[in-house]
Amino acid sequence: MIQHPNFSTKEWSIFEEIFQPDILAQTESIFALSNGHIGLRGNLDEGEPHGLPGSYLNSVYEQYPIPYGESAYGNPEAGQTIINVTNGKLIRLTVEDEPFDIRYGTIHSHTRELDLRNGILNRRVHWTSPAGQTIKVTSTRLVSFSQRAIAAICYEVEPIDMPMRFVLQSELVANEELLPQSKDPRSSRGIATKLLSEEHQAQETRGLLIHRTSTSGLRIGAGMDHTIEGPSSMKIDADSSPDIARMTVTAQVKPGEKIRLVKFIAYGWSSLRSRPAIHDQVIAALSAALMTGWNGLLSEQRSYLDTFWSQADVELEGDPQIQQAVRFALFHVLQASARAERRPIPAKGLTGPGYDGHTFWDTEIFVLPVLTLTNPSAVADALYWRYSILEQAKERAQQIGLQGAAFPWRTIAGEECSGYWPASVAAFHINADIAYAVVHYIGATGDLEFEEKIGLPLLIETARLWYSLGYEDNAGHFRIDGVTGPDEYSALVDNNSYTNLMAQLNLRSAAEVASRHAQAAKQLQVHDEEIANWLRAAERMFLPYDAERKITPQDETFLEHEIWDFEQTREDQYPLFLHFHYAHLYRKQVVKQADLVLAMQLFSDAFSAEQKARNFEYYEALTVRDSSLSASTQAVLAAEVGQLQLAYDYLGEAAFMDLYNLEHNTQDGLHMASLAGSWTALVEGLGGLRWQDGSLSFMPRLPEKITSLAFRLLFKKCRIRVEIRDTEATYSLLEGESIKVLHHGEEIVLSSDAPITRSIPSINARPKPIQPARREPLRRNPGKMPMQQKSGPLYDKQSVESIDKEGIVPTID
Repeated sequence: MIQHPNFSTKEWSIFEEIFQPDILAQTESIFALSNGHIGLRGNLDEGEPHGLPGSYLNSVYEQYPIPYGESAYGNPEAGQTIINVTNGKLIRLTVEDEPFDIRYGTIHSHTRELDLRNGILNRRVHWTSPAGQTIKVTSTRLVSFSQRAIAAICYEVEPIDMPMRFVLQSELVANEELLPQSKDPRSSRGIATKLLSEEHQAQETRGLLIHRTSTSGLRIGAGMDHTIEGPSSMKIDADSSPDIARMTVTAQVKPGEKIRLVKFIAYGWSSLRSRPAIHDQVIAALSAALMTGWNGLLSEQRSYLDTFWSQADVELEGDPQIQQAVRFALFHVLQASARAERRPIPAKGLTGPGYDGHTFWDTEIFVLPVLTLTNPSAVADALYWRYSILEQAKERAQQIGLQGAAFPWRTIAGEECSGYWPASVAAFHINADIAYAVVHYIGATGDLEFEEKIGLPLLIETARLWYSLGYEDNAGHFRIDGVTGPDEYSALVDNNSYTNLMAQLNLRSAAEVASRHAQAAKQLQVHDEEIANWLRAAERMFLPYDAERKITPQDETFLEHEIWDFEQTREDQYPLFLHFHYAHLYRKQVVKQADLVLAMQLFSDAFSAEQKARNFEYYEALTVRDSSLSASTQAVLAAEVGQLQLAYDYLGEAAFMDLYNLEHNTQDGLHMASLAGSWTALVEGLGGLRWQDGSLSFMPRLPEKITSLAFRLLFKKCRIRVEIRDTEATYSLLEGESIKVLHHGEEIVLSSDAPITRSIPSINARPKPIQPARREPLRRNPGKMPMQQKSGPLYDKQSVESIDKEGIVPTID
């Protein structure tokens, strides 16, 4: 059975009215809290039942050997996987002699709410034990944005109709038992890991555990302390063992009284610091949190989010479900990045172990553009992490016979972790994706100090890679052969259009920045001849084009392949990579995710309006969206070519990817790129935002059902608000000096004097394009709850039509 969460539609929260144990793992991902450093899945306070326990620290991982049937030169020897660290969330409750366990007794009500305004997870339970004792339990959980090492829980329990003896056991637990993971390659490997105990202690209200990983050599500390309110007769005990630190509160409580326990949890880790240093780091973090207090942490959390929403909020009228979904998405993108502080942003954030906690190109191309215009400091940190692994990338390039830097396709700590090189090493575009993020961050912020210290070496070493990877042919074209582009159903192709456009940008940007910072470039051994070579390669970059069909090929020979037989592909055979060997997929015209269409989004000026319309139409018929990365890009181009309803349909798919588990793997963690994509589909799609060469342009248009759309951006120290309503767009400068932007090609100058309103011209769209059989997106209809088919990213149309007015979601066999 495939089931879906039933969330009430609220503007500023995700509210679960009915507890659904069959989809507990999904909701644990959705209700996860993080600050980019600590990640806590939304497990129940008492720990059981659970779908998948999870407490994570950014970049805390374990290594494992990668087995090969046949060895080959240059294959990575070790992989890396995120690990479940010490669980500090646990608060077990015993009522008289009955454990509080919602699988037993009677649940009168059970609600959970992820509060996007305040950054907290609320839970309310009204329960009667099998022995007849009725209680109310209230908990509020946060992972602090203001104090990076801290999480906290306020837990209250009260009797309803009779005096009761309560025992609360607040714990730190290491080496939790985990269930076997799925065989889906997108899931975690679920390797058995054992944290080795180095220290354990518990005294009065405080507990501490320190462990180290057995192979990766990381030391992890977790501590807890408490403030407790309740009857004066309460008894407090503490005990510890190598994997458990426990604080126990016992009290006799009357109706009208309650126990209120505030638990402060601190984490610290390092590959270098000693056990005493980690011990002191954790104690110091607890001390600061105790001084701040629970109410202080709440206040700091709200203040942080007030600032974020003031510069990032998206408002729309006409579809309250999309409104809820885009704020949910922005909140989780913030959680994945806010306090990562020179650590990576994994594909699943810190919400689950999917993809083994690895970071991919998703970060630079899907997540960082959103953050660049909403929370740019997080972008600087993410790119600083890329800079921190630059030497490893240079070593990797040397190993595979290239100059410059070859960044890993998937990694946690900087080493390549993919054992399948056609889809990893050959996907060289990741190096230019990093350069793209550097260029756009600098263009949006004007951060010249970052440009010189971090951006310059990243651009130089990636440019060197492209110049050594490509070559100039007899016709004078600079070619890049044998690469894999964004579409992972094609591999080892010559002159992938996306890759070549990205490399062209990389080469030109490296030359420009090296010239601007000549002295710093000289220290990196850049000379005039090398800059000239980069510019020549960029100028002569080969970009394939089929003049007869007036189509841009995805790669040089893509259009020569046989088209996949979509009519004979069953619905249950999607996603294709789980049912067909790549040897079959690589020989056909079938697109897993937007590739050439993504190139048109990122390099809008490289294609004419007619080319965009023709290309979009052609690739729509081939793209099966077996990746969560695709829908947002297709939404952007659909909007640009005038297919507004189709853009709206793809917006719905991106926005509901995790809220309704459209890819069947939300239980392993949320899809950060798709979450960011819901913002992209709205702001770059319907809002028509493009930003190239350090300037902003807008070509807004709305589908019929969305009556207004407003969004805020940070750009060049200006805070801008754009509101689109009916056939007009209004631009306001909320903060900063005057700035020029384009509205449908017209230059306007924004100042603080008054908003500027312009009319929106109509567009003559081509006929609606078709999609592969059984892969078309569901037509978005506000008020209807999204659904999924038995496979793939689509929705089940028949089931959607049967949903009643209360939005109750049926199950699908």
